[in-house]
Amino acid sequence: MVPAQTGTAARRWLVTGASRGIGHAIAALASGRGDKVCLIGRSPDIVRVAADLGDDAIGIAADVTKSDDLARIGEEIGARWGGLDVLVNNAGLHRGGTLDRVSDQDWDETLATNLTGPMRVIRAMLPQMSAGGSIVNVGAVVGFRGFPGDSCYGASKAGLTGLTQVLAAELARRQLRVNMVVPGFVMTEMTSGVSERASKAIVSRIPLQRMGKPEEIADVCWWVAGSTYMTGSVVFTDGGLMCNL
Repeated sequence: MVPAQTGTAARRWLVTGASRGIGHAIAALASGRGDKVCLIGRSPDIVRVAADLGDDAIGIAADVTKSDDLARIGEEIGARWGGLDVLVNNAGLHRGGTLDRVSDQDWDETLATNLTGPMRVIRAMLPQMSAGGSIVNVGAVVGFRGFPGDSCYGASKAGLTGLTQVLAAELARRQLRVNMVVPGFVMTEMTSGVSERASKAIVSRIPLQRMGKPEEIADVCWWVAGSTYMTGSVVFTDGGLMCNL
């Protein structure tokens, strides 16, 4: 575990997809270590979720695919905190199915949330970020290795990897760092629909022989966000799954 900050000003975080799972774990960790956190989620319940974390957490109900929502978030962040130090693009949508069963709508909605969404969030929040800021994109193993039935999700996450690399180079002139954390098979609502048989098959390929926990991914995101000489990096946090595929 990374110790709490001492002797430094509280950082200001924005975490998308923060109502549950990995996003909520990241927000809770940052809040618990004394930082200010803005939680973004589609449901109005995000306001209550943020309130449960304390006075330095705020929740804004918004959709990362809607430019008007993102402009509103930027305005509120600027008015409340005067800027942003860490942006975590975690919001994700999964639509499964083999290529002959995936609809155009599935494809469009998945890429809109998982790839176009992060690009628009970054673009909208850039005016709020200054030198030393950090952007952390949350990827997926399927963006690097092919899994049948995951064309939408895999393509979107592979694209996010490319976006991370390009923006790391592009935003370095502004002294903004852009990195990616890649979780493996983690216990979240998204993976809860995986059958027991499929889960066992996946776990059997993981060298550590278990699923990950959202809190374990949050620990790595915290570390990556604070690593001042890291940019353009892809950090796998998957129990060794990638090295065994």
